[in-house]
Amino acid sequence: MSGGGLLVAGTTSDAGKSVVTAGICRWLVRQGVKVAPFKGQNMSLNSFVTREGAEIGRAQAMQAQAARVEPTAQMNPVLLKPGGDRSSQVVLLGRPIGEMSARGYHGNRQRDLFEPVMACLEELRSTYDAVICEGAGSPAEINLRRTDIVNMGVARAARLPVLVVGDIDRGGVFAQFFGTTALLAPEDQELVAGYLVNKFRGDVSLLEPGLDMLLGLTGRRTYGVLPFAHGLGIDEEDGLRVSLRGSVRESVVAPPVGEELLRVAVCAVPLMSNFTDVDALAAEPGVVVRFVDRPEELADADLVVVPGTRGTVRALEWLRARGLADALARRAAEGRPVLGICGGFQVLGEHIEDEVESRAGSVDGLGLLPVRVRFAREKTLARPSGEALGERVDGYEIHHGVAEVLGGEPFLDGCRTGAVWGTHWHGSLESDGFRRAFLRRVAAQAGRRFVPAPDTCFGALREEQLDRLGDLVEEHADTGALLRLIEQGPPAGLPFVPPGAP
Repeated sequence: MSGGGLLVAGTTSDAGKSVVTAGICRWLVRQGVKVAPFKGQNMSLNSFVTREGAEIGRAQAMQAQAARVEPTAQMNPVLLKPGGDRSSQVVLLGRPIGEMSARGYHGNRQRDLFEPVMACLEELRSTYDAVICEGAGSPAEINLRRTDIVNMGVARAARLPVLVVGDIDRGGVFAQFFGTTALLAPEDQELVAGYLVNKFRGDVSLLEPGLDMLLGLTGRRTYGVLPFAHGLGIDEEDGLRVSLRGSVRESVVAPPVGEELLRVAVCAVPLMSNFTDVDALAAEPGVVVRFVDRPEELADADLVVVPGTRGTVRALEWLRARGLADALARRAAEGRPVLGICGGFQVLGEHIEDEVESRAGSVDGLGLLPVRVRFAREKTLARPSGEALGERVDGYEIHHGVAEVLGGEPFLDGCRTGAVWGTHWHGSLESDGFRRAFLRRVAAQAGRRFVPAPDTCFGALREEQLDRLGDLVEEHADTGALLRLIEQGPPAGLPFVPPGAP
């Protein structure tokens, strides 16, 4: 017997599907419901490794945490990792199965993946009381509907009710709701139960006449109006939520414990992946994190991070073309801290042999670490644990590049030379004791009177964020009506809104 379910669709990318799905999961689990998240197909460079060694989108790992369950490959059976404007690596059930052009993927291959996607969903529904599914982009992408395996294709096959989320902060939300519904085929419209307004600022009473008119036009109610809330852009998958030279977080940086701030500059390399690594730094009182793309922006940074990337050689070329490579070399010569993570670690090495990712062959790295990298066809997916700087560290690895460390001081799986540090381990900075020890080293090397807070717990901060998402749903949505949707399916007799799909 399948459990209940709901598909959270959106009028646009970044409408808030990921956080709304997480909020519903956290609200349900607090009601004693055994719930799991699901996204049939995800396109993201922010990924995570499950305990069984499967790669899935970080958004689904975050939603699993919201549901208080262990993330699995079934929760995100298809992951697309862009490698350029027209191609992506296809990851099926946590393992890469090849590179594919957009045209090739949206042909027969995508249809071939529909069966394993639905098998995963049915397995989850047989195990959990409820499965909250997340769509992708918009369900009204009429050019892609024939091969859809994440929005209405899944909803129709599983008879799931659909809740459409709209970002009112961008404007035009009524047109988005109406247009999304009106571009769907009658069989798809039967499943669209109603709408959820996200990121509303102001007096809800001013919005209510519009919601009543929307009900009259579509025959569908609005299930809630969620207020705008700062600092909830956790583990986003559609890219940076902020402008390139903005702060990582929308919230104000807490005052430092010591006398001075610590400034962190993150090089915004092309195809940047798992930039969530620096969230743990941004959570520290007195640490200011910015994404940068110009060499002069490194001048006042106490730490420069070269993050992960899906295109190591391309990132290397970009750093050189921008003048950032020379700026990094000057920092290293001056003994000023640099941290490379995964692809950023590879960039800092002496030499790269790549016949897999870029197929560029032999390429010289920046030469700041005694490391040589060879790209293997098999991807390394692991959840390592270890010790560094006298503290326990947990992380996860996602990379094709195999590093041969030829010298320096050992640092996790990589090394340190002077003030330049490198490792393949994502997520290591989420280990509180290690992060504090690393920041103390960085402050000393940078000559800053910065002291890490003794009690910052990144895991607890993440739990607080997830509880805030659950609170938003509980306090501002019609939870009784939502629960009926999840348990009973789409309401009967929903009217057709013309013209329908072309």
